[in-house]
Amino acid sequence: MGSLSIWHWLLVILVVVLLFGRGKISDLMGDVAKGIKSFKKGMADDTEAASDDKAKSLEQSAETKVGDKVNS
Repeated sequence: MGSLSIWHWLLVILVVVLLFGRGKISDLMGDVAKGIKSFKKGMADDTEAASDDKAKSLEQSAETKVGDKVNS
């Protein structure tokens, strides 16, 4: 009684298709896929930016240490 049978799911899917139509559902799924790809690309860009920032800070730190030794 508490779980939904296959007939319940088929009825839900039928109602969704009737309300939204096949075209709108496929467009919606395409938009969701584009959103996921954009999110993954943004995460990769953030990771690269963080790596670049860390490398720059290490280079600046090394230059500062070398500069201090030369001035001493």
